Amino acid sequence: MVRGRLFWIALLGITFAVILLVARRNGGAVAGLSGNDVASLTYYLILIAIVGSGVVVLFRKQFAQAVKASVLWVTIALGLMVLYTYRAELRSVSERVMAELIPGRVVSRWLHIVEIVRGRNGDFQVAAQINGVRIALILDTGASSVVLTQEAAKAVGLPLEVLIYDINVDTANGRSRAASVTLDRVGVGDVVERAVPAMIAQPGQLRTSLLGMSFLNRLESWEVRGDKLVLRGYQ
Repeated sequence: MVRGRLFWIALLGITFAVILLVARRNGGAVAGLSGNDVASLTYYLILIAIVGSGVVVLFRKQFAQAVKASVLWVTIALGLMVLYTYRAELRSVSERVMAELIPGRVVSRWLHIVEIVRGRNGDFQVAAQINGVRIALILDTGASSVVLTQEAAKAVGLPLEVLIYDINVDTANGRSRAASVTLDRVGVGDVVERAVPAMIAQPGQLRTSLLGMSFLNRLESWEVRGDKLVLRGYQ
C-alpha cells in the first residue's frame, strides 16, 4: 500500500518537473502560455486539487484508489493542455500523413507554398478549386494552358452553349479543337491565381482536366522534388 502511494506521488512529481523544464526552456512560459494563461491554469489545477481532496474524503477507506484516480485526471488535463498548445504542429503532421495516403491532396508547407504527392500511376493528381468548385486535374507541363473537360466546365458554371471551338490542339486521340475561356479563379491550396487563360475540350476529347502552363507560369516557382510537386505562389 505504502509503495503504491509513493509510486503515484513520484509520478505526480515527475509530471510537474517536466512542466518546470518546459517553462525554463520557453523563458518562463509553460508550453508557450502567457502569464495570464499560467494564472488560469494554476486556478484550474487548484480546483482539481480541491475536487481531488473531496474524492479522498469520500473514499478515505480506499485512499490508494482515490489517489490513482486523482493522478489520472490531472495527467489527462495536462495532456489535453499540451495537445491544445501544439495543435498547429499536430495538424501539419496529420495533413502530411493524409497527403501520403490520398494522392492529389494538397498540403500547405508555408504561406503560398504547397506540396502534392505523386500518385501510384506516376501522375500528379491535383485537387484544385476553380471558380469555387473542386476539380480534379492532372499536371501536364506539355499543355500550354489549363484544359477542362466538358463535365468540369459545366461544373464551374461556364456557358457551354456559347463557346466557339476554334483553337487547334493536339491530344492523345489526335488533332482536335478547343474553346478559349478565362477562369476567374484557380486555386491549389494557398496558391491562388485569378483571370487564368484556359481551354475547354470538345465533348469526348479529354478524359481528365489538365493543369497546364497558363497556371504554372503565373507562379513564382514550381518544381518536382522526387515524388513531390512543390508550387510556390507570390506573397
